[in-house]
Amino acid sequence: MVLTKQYLRYVPGAQFGLIGSLKSNIVYLELRGQQGKYCAVATGEHVTVWDIRKSEKVFSLPGEKHEVTILGKSPDKHHLAVGYDDGSVKIFNLLSGEMSVTFSGHKSAVTALAFDADGTRLASGSRDTEVIVWDTVNEAGMFRLRGHKGPITQCYFVRAENFLVTSSRDTFIKFWDLDTQHCFKTLLGHRTEVWGFVVVSGETRLISGSADNELRVWKVEVKERVAGGAEKDSGEPDPKQMKITAEGGAGEAEEDDMDDEDSVVAVTKLGSVFRKGRDRVASLSVDATGTVVGCHGNDTLLELFKVCTADETKKRLKRRQKKARKKLAKGSADAGADEEADVAVAVDDAVAIDDEITRLAAVHMGAKLRSFDVLVEPTTGDAKIVALLGNNSLEEWRASTTDAKEVATSLHQLAAPAHRTDARAVAVSADGTAILSASGESAKLWNRATLRCVRTMACGYALCCQMAPGDRHAIVGTKAGALQLFDVASASLLESVAAHDGALWSMCVSADRRGLATGGADKQVKFWDFDLVADDDDDTAAGSRRLGVVHRRTLRMSEDVLCVRFSPDGRLVAVSLLDSTVKVFFVDTLKFFLSLYGHKLPALALDISSDSTLLVTASADRNVKLWGLDFGDCHRSMFAHDDSVTAVQFVPGTHLFFTAGRDGRVKQWDGDTFEKVVTLDGHHGEVWALAVAPAGAYVVTAAHDRSLRVWERTDEPLVLQEEQETEREAEHEAAAVAEGGASASASSEAALPAKKTIETVKAAERLMEAIEIYREETTKEEDHAHECLEAGGRALAPPPPHPLLAALGGVTATRHAFNVLRRVRSSELEVALLVLPLADVRTLVRLLVCFLERGWDAEFATRCVCFLLRAHHPAIVADSSLQPVVERLRSLVTQRVGEMKDLVGFNAAGLSCLQQRIESSEAVTFFADATGRLQTKKKRARKAERAVIAL
Repeated sequence: MVLTKQYLRYVPGAQFGLIGSLKSNIVYLELRGQQGKYCAVATGEHVTVWDIRKSEKVFSLPGEKHEVTILGKSPDKHHLAVGYDDGSVKIFNLLSGEMSVTFSGHKSAVTALAFDADGTRLASGSRDTEVIVWDTVNEAGMFRLRGHKGPITQCYFVRAENFLVTSSRDTFIKFWDLDTQHCFKTLLGHRTEVWGFVVVSGETRLISGSADNELRVWKVEVKERVAGGAEKDSGEPDPKQMKITAEGGAGEAEEDDMDDEDSVVAVTKLGSVFRKGRDRVASLSVDATGTVVGCHGNDTLLELFKVCTADETKKRLKRRQKKARKKLAKGSADAGADEEADVAVAVDDAVAIDDEITRLAAVHMGAKLRSFDVLVEPTTGDAKIVALLGNNSLEEWRASTTDAKEVATSLHQLAAPAHRTDARAVAVSADGTAILSASGESAKLWNRATLRCVRTMACGYALCCQMAPGDRHAIVGTKAGALQLFDVASASLLESVAAHDGALWSMCVSADRRGLATGGADKQVKFWDFDLVADDDDDTAAGSRRLGVVHRRTLRMSEDVLCVRFSPDGRLVAVSLLDSTVKVFFVDTLKFFLSLYGHKLPALALDISSDSTLLVTASADRNVKLWGLDFGDCHRSMFAHDDSVTAVQFVPGTHLFFTAGRDGRVKQWDGDTFEKVVTLDGHHGEVWALAVAPAGAYVVTAAHDRSLRVWERTDEPLVLQEEQETEREAEHEAAAVAEGGASASASSEAALPAKKTIETVKAAERLMEAIEIYREETTKEEDHAHECLEAGGRALAPPPPHPLLAALGGVTATRHAFNVLRRVRSSELEVALLVLPLADVRTLVRLLVCFLERGWDAEFATRCVCFLLRAHHPAIVADSSLQPVVERLRSLVTQRVGEMKDLVGFNAAGLSCLQQRIESSEAVTFFADATGRLQTKKKRARKAERAVIAL
């Protein structure tokens, strides 16, 4: 019998050090009855809700393994839609923090989300150039819209009509009729990519931003409104009289020649508002009231604009005309003809863009702006802006909407719980209770239990870090070659030594914990001793002593030193060089011992096992090599990652080791059997550093996605063969899903919304198994009845039921089939039914008749009937045996739908009656209260009159 080697499984633990992912947006949330206090932002695959005022995390909406790309708020303020880079959309309940529904339909990352006014429909746009409309109540897709040729950037439901407006990087803005699922209008007025748009002024103005410095303003009107006179009575100016004005002056009049007379919607260009930024519009957003519009580019400037009401526009027009008349009256006789013409133009009744859209004070952020959200306070009318910055921080500002000259003020900043740049190095304390991370601007000490930052120490651009013996000091090696020593208790810099002339790439504490070695780009390995030195800052007479480093020896190499490590027995020191070799020296005499060569590219990291017998090297050639330290022979070379391997470290006391690579993965290997144990997926960027805790209790990693992650060891055993089988099954399932897809033609403008996923494949397999069991049981019953008939009508013993039905408590095959069908997610039902073969479809149609006859969830059964008849109409109609079944279905569906309509109508009438009673009681109560207050006032007045008469 072959013994199977078992390991303990490492599972993803907590994620920390990340305030907000740069690939997603940030939104304000209204929680606990408070508005403007909380915001939601993506943190990798999770969504984190922050309390901006307290700089604390309120709660987190967990994801699985795909990164969040877009967030969308629902109108009821109780739900949040989250789009992921795998094309799925999840809706979370903010009150309970649980996921309510999952939609899978896109082939690539979701880039736009928008709810309609009621929150019953959700539109999602993706990089796959398609838009899908989802029914959030029925938890199913409605249809897929095709027509754009580039990634979707924005979606918007028109409240007055059943229209959807979408923009894309293909330079087009399209208007879709959701009743007919048809694009009836395409806006062609952009020369470059459309990165976003907003709809303001009662859905009569559309402001779009593209890759230039213009915000184009369009007038949108539905022609039916014009025919009914509603648009004419609104007092809006004629668009042909509108002037296009730039910032600080008037422009030339222009008419839109792209309007189609046969289109339902007329779109006319009114003009352009010029931004201060010269690059493209990164994002464009408006508050819920449609008052304040903000936009920004790839810099630190956020520009704000106010959309004036009709009264404010008239006031601004009158004010401008008044100034123009004064200027015209005071004009000198020698004024030129062009100047007089300009003043005369300003006096006329034309409304300029500057009269409708005014510029507010710009906000200069502390770093590059990635995303923002605007909120207008109902009490003060000021605009509050929460912004996600490129340096992994949040800022909140307040800007006045009445005074454009008033400078915006900073309210709050959330920056302490994270690094401003990527963490390039991590280390763990000797007792495993603290984690040290170092980045380009600071080193931070984290509490392992709470994962909160307890100390922040400003340093240079860190490339490596270590905890000094005793865990009271932190040592950081910088890109400038400095060796910086920090006191952890006071978070102060004790000493900065110019250790190397170039970058200090690596450091390692010696085995006896009395010194350390550093390697740098100056081709030197320097050995340092820890010593107690006099504190220069101490003012006492005796003086105090503190920990310091003293340079003892120098080992000169032929190439730049990339990594240096001591052997645990203190006998050897291994050095990785830029010439792709690893050289081993004796520590006491610094004499050459071994030269390890075989990598095609330099070894970026190396480590030595606890028993000092194995040395592992991780190279930029994506390979990991295991060497013996007795003779320097290569035991095994393994292809480890899909990109450069950046870090490697042994688990203390074992020959197990972890590797991290630029492919974003962390892997565990067995140095004895040369096999991969497990792959840990979680990071969404290159993994820069890795550290293993004492005794291997956990592993901490730092990556380019700005996050620090902990991988915890559990007591669950991991069998290598089972893990390999699971990985093979996952690859096979992914390949099977990639082969399938929606059955609609890619050339059609509308198609099925869902797509084939592994969940839909599994649901279809379970449904096919239940249908097969139903057929077997039906055949058994027919054979049993035939046998009873042949036996002269005697009751024979029934055949044994199917083992699965017996295990489920003896349910019937019909009930089992219904239970399996009902357990299919509503968002995956159509694709699961579409996967079924035609023979199973015929059986399922007969089963649906049984479901409707017995009244089992008639609404769900009716939905399945309608979809199957649409999808397989030719085959069902051509089958003569199904014609009576279809006729029976027609009568049953008519009957059940009529019953449901009667029930819904009765409930609606009852709720309407209840509403009328509540309103009437409230009116009577209000009238009684008002009458009582009036009587009280009269009594007080009479008392006052009597008092005056008495005087």
